[in-house]
Amino acid sequence: MTIKKQDVLIIGVGGQGIILASDILGEVAIAAGYDVKKTDTIGMAQRGGSVVSHVRIASHVWSPLIKEGDVDILLAFEKLEAARWTPYLKSDGLAVINNHAIPPLSVSLGTSQYPTNQEVANILRQRTDKIYFIDGTDKAKELGDIRTLNILMLGYISSLLPIKLEIWQDCISKTMPPKILDINVRAFEQGRKESTRVNL
Repeated sequence: MTIKKQDVLIIGVGGQGIILASDILGEVAIAAGYDVKKTDTIGMAQRGGSVVSHVRIASHVWSPLIKEGDVDILLAFEKLEAARWTPYLKSDGLAVINNHAIPPLSVSLGTSQYPTNQEVANILRQRTDKIYFIDGTDKAKELGDIRTLNILMLGYISSLLPIKLEIWQDCISKTMPPKILDINVRAFEQGRKESTRVNL
């Protein structure tokens, strides 16, 4: 099976492992024989600002940037970021959202309110009904290391792409240092388990 085209937008805030996740996704797609282009926007990431990775996968990719309205899979590590980037989803695209809030300064100062899950979902429904919340942060904590969130989220979307499981496993093994490989392998497997709980 081949990928006609998959434009994946991975979003979150600084410290969540967005760039590593997109790097691994790119390596997986290349290992599977696809052309890949990616670009990252980091900005104020170290201060909890937005981090965005565009990953484009196809037989031939000409530009690393995904146009607004062309995203096939929106992978959000933080809920408010999912709402912010909704316009990039294509009609009937798919959104996978970590059910975790990192309130911006405006919320902390009391000048605005953080949206509820329902409000986030309502914004996303302007583009798609394929909206899936995953308790990724909680599952990563249960595994013993919140830093495995990025690999857990990759495990979730691995079931959406026609790329052999062995390729994912091989790329993760080559990327992770030996001392943290086992827990990241378990995080990837947990993500795949979570994806089976819904009808993707």
